[in-house]
Amino acid sequence: MCRCVIVDVIIPALNEEEALPFVLREIPRDWVRRVVVADNGSTDSTAQAALAEGAEVVTELQRGYGAACLRAMDHLEQDPPDVVVFLDGDHSDYPEDMAKVLEPIIAGRADFVVGSRVAGGADWQSLTPQQQVGNRVACRMMRILYGVSYTDLGPFRAIRWPTLMGLGMVDRNYGWTVEMQIKTAKQGIPYAEVPVRYRKRIGVSKVSGTLRGALGAGTKILWLLGRYAVG
Repeated sequence: MCRCVIVDVIIPALNEEEALPFVLREIPRDWVRRVVVADNGSTDSTAQAALAEGAEVVTELQRGYGAACLRAMDHLEQDPPDVVVFLDGDHSDYPEDMAKVLEPIIAGRADFVVGSRVAGGADWQSLTPQQQVGNRVACRMMRILYGVSYTDLGPFRAIRWPTLMGLGMVDRNYGWTVEMQIKTAKQGIPYAEVPVRYRKRIGVSKVSGTLRGALGAGTKILWLLGRYAVG
């Protein structure tokens, strides 16, 4: 990986004290400058686990995936990277695949890259039925409404910092990933999708692992797809 490109990592986390140390140890720190863990109001030792592994920790008490990501972005803004990578803190992503996710950006072929769990062959144990259905529906609608071809709304993704700032991200909960994909499509930003590995998470998903979370995520994604198409 080219060390002339400054790469920082953002990990939103809620009660991930068990999984987070594994995630942080597997990040290729020889070419990642900073790792920021956005603690989203954990009631366990998530923050302490992150600090013990050399990560920076910020706190966002308003619950929501997007809220945590936005708080971490605020933290990085005073000394921003060239590229920021987002990944989950539950050890479902493979941080070792980061070079694959970054490669289209480093090569100048894309400003935004999504790691596709679907293209990477994720099995039924790692992606719940509601995730599989939601991915298919959302990706089909993005193709129809915005003319972009994706197979996944996966959280493991990389984007150039100036591009990310230009998107004006606002969603504070379930719609964070699809908002990013819609806005890059509407702005005509060069994008790529690469296959990444995916495994069964440690612990229970805060979104797809509950009926309320699954329904909330599905409703929000569909609403955003329609809202931005009309807008």
